[in-house]
Amino acid sequence: MKYGYLGPEGTFTEAALEQLLAQRGESGTAERYAAISVPDALGRLQRGELDGVVVPIENSLEGGVPATLDALTRHGELQIVAETLVTVAFVCAVRPGTALEDVRAFGTHPHAEAQVRSFLRRRLPAAEYIPTASTAAAAKALSEGTADYQAAIGPALAAERFGLDIAEADIGDNADAVTRFILVQRPGSLPERTGADKTTIVAGLRSDRSGALLELLEQFATRGITMSRLESRPTGNGLGLYQFSIDLLGHVEEERVAEALAGAYRICRELRFLGSYPSADGKITPVESLTTDTAFQAARCWLDGILEHGRRD
Repeated sequence: MKYGYLGPEGTFTEAALEQLLAQRGESGTAERYAAISVPDALGRLQRGELDGVVVPIENSLEGGVPATLDALTRHGELQIVAETLVTVAFVCAVRPGTALEDVRAFGTHPHAEAQVRSFLRRRLPAAEYIPTASTAAAAKALSEGTADYQAAIGPALAAERFGLDIAEADIGDNADAVTRFILVQRPGSLPERTGADKTTIVAGLRSDRSGALLELLEQFATRGITMSRLESRPTGNGLGLYQFSIDLLGHVEEERVAEALAGAYRICRELRFLGSYPSADGKITPVESLTTDTAFQAARCWLDGILEHGRRD
């Protein structure tokens, strides 16, 4: 099996891939490919060049990842089969023999720089910031001696991958920062229902209907389904035209989720199912007694009886 991820090497996305491969027992056998972008990775997946792709979809500090949300809706039929969470922990890496006192400039990606400013004020107040294309690119250039800086800020994996020393670890402003990554494959059989699952959909509403979003949300609320994420993204077809990327707590094999999706399909201009898969946190989704599979099946039996034999109380 060959898996792609949002490169370059040494990024948090590679760390997420390694976590998922370990969970699937494929660490020692899988091939890895570092893609230059999310569309590049998903395009190669669709063409059959890759068997799976790992990309970031949500960050606890910044919300959804636009590049991934948009690419998932524009690359034909794809299916999310797994997810994992990676703690966003940063280190300050240097070449062997370099002390923090020797650092006159540092390199990192702008998103990383924005998350370590307390450390910078405290330990590198006079150092010049040099933006880089990625945290891994900063570490690689430093290790190769081609950088105009003496320190690189990024994940510990990048420091390890490029032979750098860690001058200081855990330098992030938010110790609880976490990014959610998904494993995407071509459509196939659904992951088994576990009781701790998510279902991801993309809904395009009918623009000529007032209250269309409320009508969609009611499909979930009346069946006791919790949304863990709801984000709007432009369709790209004109101003004011949006679609909604939604995560639901539950599996499509559950009666309540299946009925909700059927209702959503009926009222939406377009509804794309992107997968039902185990939640990374493993938390069992509570289901009210009136929305269990048994309750839905009992209601269906009652209705079948009416249709077959006439009215029943």
